[in-house]
Formats: sequence, C-alpha cells, structure tokens
Amino acid sequence: MITERHAPDLPGRAVIAQRWNRAVFVHWRVDPAEIAPLLPPGTHPDVHDGAAWVGLVPFVLSEFRFLPLPPVPLLGTFTEINVRTYAIDDEGRRGVVFRTLEAEHLAPVLAARAMFGLPYRWARAGVRTEGSRIEYRSRRHGGRHPGTRVRAALGTDTVDTPLSRFLTARWGFHERHLGRTIWAANAHEPWPLVTAELDALDDDLVADSGFPQLAGRTPDSVLAMPADHPGFITRFTGAHAIA
Repeated sequence: MITERHAPDLPGRAVIAQRWNRAVFVHWRVDPAEIAPLLPPGTHPDVHDGAAWVGLVPFVLSEFRFLPLPPVPLLGTFTEINVRTYAIDDEGRRGVVFRTLEAEHLAPVLAARAMFGLPYRWARAGVRTEGSRIEYRSRRHGGRHPGTRVRAALGTDTVDTPLSRFLTARWGFHERHLGRTIWAANAHEPWPLVTAELDALDDDLVADSGFPQLAGRTPDSVLAMPADHPGFITRFTGAHAIA
C-alpha cells in the first residue's frame, strides 16, 4: 500500500521535465486477472482493496524540456490524455503502466516513443474551462479514430485517502521497450486533490486500450486538481532494464 505522498529522491539524473496542470483522475475497479496479461514481464498487478484499477487521466502539459536545456520552443501548452493501470515489480517499485497516451503535439510523441517506448499517439486534443467545470476532448489521427470527451465539475473538498494516494502517488512507470521491461522514476510535489463529479463521459479510449468491459460503467473514483492550482514541474530519470 502506498502511504507516502512525497516522492523519494530520484535514483539518477533527471533527463526530462514538464509542467502538469488541470488533471482529472477517472478510475474503475477491475479484477486483477483482467489486467495481468497486459503488463510488462517482471511486473504484476498492484491492487488496492482487492482490486486492480484502470484510469482515464486528462491533463495539461507545458514547459516540456530535455534537461538541462530550456523548454522546447513552439510547443507551448497542450493537452494529453492517458489510459493507465498500475503494476508492482519484484523490487517492490509501484508504477504506472500506460496503455495509451494521446497528445496533440507530435514532437513529444516521437521523443517519448523513441526514449521510453511509451505508447504515445498523435491526436487532436483540447481543454475548455467554465467556472468550476472542465471539459477535455480528444480524437486520434490516423486510420482508426478512437476519442474521448470528459466533462467534470470540480469540488472544493480536499482529498487525501489511502485510495487517492494509491492512484496518484506513483513515482515511476514500467514499460516494455526494445525487448526488455524498463523502469523510469519521476518526482514532483504531492498531488493536490479535490472531489469531482462527472457531468459527461463519452469515451472510446478505455475500450480501445483493452478494457471494453468498462464501457458505460460508472467510474468508482473521480478526483481532480483544484481549479486555481498553477500546476507543478515533474522530472523523469532515464530508464533502466529490470527484466
């Protein structure tokens, strides 16, 4: 069980940094046996309250940079939407396993695929805010066009529970890249989280990512960053093989 909100010290030099803001966390409980075949070798489902969890997580990304260089010019601020689940490896490292990451700028898509093998897809994506409400939309470029529309009303009640930490206090990711399972660590300030309620969810990404059983099912958890939060910088180390 994850109980520490604060990131441990990075185990190596950070190579990428970016600012995260306006995140919404939509999650469903699933049987761990349903996600086990989708995880990289050397990892197994991380569970909370007897369940594995699948998340649909849209957020705004900015100030993308290859350290120690300044932010990449012309990228500006853009939307990213990922579908993810959670794994633990034999060394006890709890991380994210991404099933897809939809992003509206091609440069970071290509960079992340090359460096980490992450399943980034280029998409038309955007965000709109109206008072305490936030709406994300995305539609993938290419021959197949899965997309999503997420609209949520952000609350003001602070959330810090064992479940919220399990879903968000994730200090790295596992991925299969070049025939090996890799781990890359990240660090950022603790997630500021508040309650949220979905106004609308019209989504193809979760089913397209291997979880068709969740289509139309009410999420089991909806959290968000406060509407007025400025976001925070996240730093990533280079990856190393673990299996």
